[in-house]
Amino acid sequence: MNLEIITPDKKVFAGEAVSVTFPGTEGQFQVLNNHAPLVSTLGKGEVLIDTGSGRQSYTVDGGVVEVLNNNILVLAEAIL
Repeated sequence: MNLEIITPDKKVFAGEAVSVTFPGTEGQFQVLNNHAPLVSTLGKGEVLIDTGSGRQSYTVDGGVVEVLNNNILVLAEAIL
């Protein structure tokens, strides 16, 4: 899957991911390859990215995530 994490200031991450775990406002959820289309709000918490060759994490201060056709776009308010 292609993942992009963007803040109002800059692009924080752009690359391939095997799985991504998000801090949704209604609870944590994970997105895998071929996930159904989804738009969700994010709360404050960690976005955990498994790239297949390693793991990365970013702490977001809220935002929105869109999943469509194996493309994930995260519009984060800020990276803490």
